[in-house]
Amino acid sequence: MPLTRRDLMKRGAAGAALLSTAPYLSRALAQTSDLTIAFNVNLPSFDPTVGPSAVNPTIQGIYQSIFDMYIGQKPDLSFQPGILTDWGWNDDRTKINMTVRSDATWHDGSPVTPEDVVWSLERAGNPETGNPIQFVWSKIGGFSIDGNVVTADVKEFEPTLFKWMAFLTGYVMPKAYYEKVGADGFEEKPVGSGPYMIERFERNAYLALKAHEGYWGGPAAFKSVIIKFVPDASSRVAEIDSGKSQVVFDITYDEFDRLKAKPGLTGVTTPTSDIAMIFINDVEPMTDRNVRLAASYAIDKQLLIDRLLNGYGVRIDTLQTPEYAAFDPTTTVPYDPEKAKELLKASGYSTDNPVKFKIQTTRGFKPKDYEMIQAIVGMWRKVGIEAEIEVYEIAKHYELRAADTLAPAAFYNWGNAIGDPATSTGFAMFGPSPHSVWDGQEMIDMIGPLWGEPDEEKRIAGYRLVDKKIAEEGLAIPLLQYVQPIVFSDKLSVTPNVSGAVLPYLMKPAG
Repeated sequence: MPLTRRDLMKRGAAGAALLSTAPYLSRALAQTSDLTIAFNVNLPSFDPTVGPSAVNPTIQGIYQSIFDMYIGQKPDLSFQPGILTDWGWNDDRTKINMTVRSDATWHDGSPVTPEDVVWSLERAGNPETGNPIQFVWSKIGGFSIDGNVVTADVKEFEPTLFKWMAFLTGYVMPKAYYEKVGADGFEEKPVGSGPYMIERFERNAYLALKAHEGYWGGPAAFKSVIIKFVPDASSRVAEIDSGKSQVVFDITYDEFDRLKAKPGLTGVTTPTSDIAMIFINDVEPMTDRNVRLAASYAIDKQLLIDRLLNGYGVRIDTLQTPEYAAFDPTTTVPYDPEKAKELLKASGYSTDNPVKFKIQTTRGFKPKDYEMIQAIVGMWRKVGIEAEIEVYEIAKHYELRAADTLAPAAFYNWGNAIGDPATSTGFAMFGPSPHSVWDGQEMIDMIGPLWGEPDEEKRIAGYRLVDKKIAEEGLAIPLLQYVQPIVFSDKLSVTPNVSGAVLPYLMKPAG
């Protein structure tokens, strides 16, 4: 493919940026206290509560290194104190009570206060600030402070409210500092209260962090951390192969198996809360139920796992993993290519007259994502579906999804670190949600009442019925639960995280 002038300019700029940072990186890597991690994503912005990047699961590992969440999570996803040490509802669930820890400090040395918590929650609930989860945070208000205890009125009952305080956009922000410097100033010099603070940032190249010595959770094992932004999977392999990075993740499983056997390296895998799925947009030809179901029946999910992922993966047929609260093993979508052909024939399609549409996918963002879609397109071709592949960056997916302009089919990895069906099925399939592209009224009518359902047993049962309907109608195509591969130097000890967030705070020297 010939290079355009724009391509050359981009490459030149990127090369110049890397050359300008090379001396700094060389010095940093020479220090034994340093940890270098190759991430599979760039960092578009530092504010973890606004914009599309706030709901990107992969970036959360960076955000959680710099900022504290209201409520923390252990690597097994169980909840633990964060900035809040205690939380709960009153008896009739008309109020919430939160106790703010007294030993947390911001990176500038000032204390984290109940006022910071209130301001952060009010800001998150304000539609003008651009928080993508605003519709959750806006359900509480009327805050009052008594010592370290914050009380708020429940304007609309949200059963997952406290779970969200450990999830996307659930970060405490510094009121006084933010109001002093504004949004632009905060992007230029962010201040958090997490285990690491920012030392240097080169956009599209790397982020250098240093330990927050006054961190309430205890000092980090590594005093300085370099996070390199390496979206290309083969480049991440080169990083660990050459010793330029000590930790890489989300590489292909072929490379994982090879690298973990290499002297000086080791590796771990763990099933994560991420799933691979294909969004179905309610545009032609996906308004035809036969086409949707044929697309589902024609995919041999286990073959994808065995052939492309070296067996690392768990087949799923709903938008829940076995660890999620609403997982129902009785809802299944079989691999049945003959049934797919029958359905397509009923709508006038065949291998000689295939139905045609576009499918979008990332390439190298998750292990074998592009290759998986290539294989699926091949399976579809055998039954009478001709799909054109369009490759895009993950940021473009968020942009298109928010505008409801995804292609008829779009591959995505859905993260759900709190394992609640509202944050998987609910958000992905409820038409008014900014994260959904299926606008069907049936889904709206089924999911709508579940948002505020106070009976937890009834709420979970309701979502199981929704997942069953999705499977019966082919409204989305769940593929598999990811198993995250992490390769690292055998001089390190790395604790894997079921959320998929790679956290330097969970790493320490081996032994």
